[in-house]
Amino acid sequence: MKENVIISLADSNYFELLNELVDSIKRFDQSKELAICIMDAGLAKDQIEVLEKKVDQIKKAEWDIEVSDSRIKGREWLKSQVSRAFLPKYFPGFKKYIWIDADAWINSWYAIELYLKGCENNKLAISTSADRSYGRVLRAEWIFGGFARIKSQNYKHAKSSGFSEKIAREVALKPHLNIGVFSLEESAPHWEVWQKNLKKALSSGRIWGSEQIAMNITIYSDNLDVEILPAYCNWTLIDAIKFDKNNNTFVEPYLPNHEIGIIHFAGKNNDRIRNDKNFISKIKTLDGDIVNKSLRFRN
Repeated sequence: MKENVIISLADSNYFELLNELVDSIKRFDQSKELAICIMDAGLAKDQIEVLEKKVDQIKKAEWDIEVSDSRIKGREWLKSQVSRAFLPKYFPGFKKYIWIDADAWINSWYAIELYLKGCENNKLAISTSADRSYGRVLRAEWIFGGFARIKSQNYKHAKSSGFSEKIAREVALKPHLNIGVFSLEESAPHWEVWQKNLKKALSSGRIWGSEQIAMNITIYSDNLDVEILPAYCNWTLIDAIKFDKNNNTFVEPYLPNHEIGIIHFAGKNNDRIRNDKNFISKIKTLDGDIVNKSLRFRN
């Protein structure tokens, strides 16, 4: 049995993206050392048949924490907001677990190496959007004079999920951890604490985003160990991405123009790319040119 595993989840609507993610993993020779496992949140039979030829295991995702049908409203893909906190239950026996959202793909294996290294000694390896390229990470609502009301994603989600004012303030000004890509060892204490916080978040807040605020609280309020990786390990600022023509790869926009590790189409700004694999983007190159390219993975 392989020691480490990469896991993702999708329903039938995200199948093409998931399939591209799997292909982007398998094109690297190093991927032979890792298992690839899929959580099924509504894949069609023919889609499962395609994936079965490429991956090690496929298992049905469940509602590991009970959520009422009136809140789910048939959106079975929302299981991703719950089940990723229970990965060792679904796929036991691995040492290190890497999660990658289905709407992401691997551009450089270097990122996977960092996730494997970063989670050693029972730490969470994860990246944030608090990067020089991303700009503003907090919002200010100016009241009068020099006074302003500070707004942050962590604070808003913590409060709407029923956490105390004390906990909301503890996480408010911290760099927001993006749970779309992360790694943890099977023995890490984070799983149990994350599940506890997730249960609390689901009892009061929205399903969408619950797992993210629960993990942010696990790190910043419960003070569990974290290794915060560079933004290029989970790059979501797609509009700012640049292309290195000499090396035929996507890179971050500022020097030293490090190669992007994982390209992640998270957020509403990337709806067009997620929904249309033939969508062409205008991308700046390092030499000041503009190229027309699809940002979706093509094998």
